[in-house]
Amino acid sequence: MDIKVLGPGCANCHKMEELARSAVKELGIDAKVEKISDIQEIMRYTISTPGLVVNGRLKHSGKPLPGLEKVKELIQTEV
Repeated sequence: MDIKVLGPGCANCHKMEELARSAVKELGIDAKVEKISDIQEIMRYTISTPGLVVNGRLKHSGKPLPGLEKVKELIQTEV
């Protein structure tokens, strides 16, 4: 599974990365979590950050940030 966290580096973007990593750990799945901060790459998926992309599909973008349970749910839809 490939998970991308999209964001230029703001506090919310860092929080989304933490949520994604925690969700992967709690779910016990084999996934690569990658932080994407390049604006051109981010814009391939969305203009609102932070974003969460799972297996090439945009699952969340913008604020408010989802909670850990919601992030787990978003990831599980792609398992």
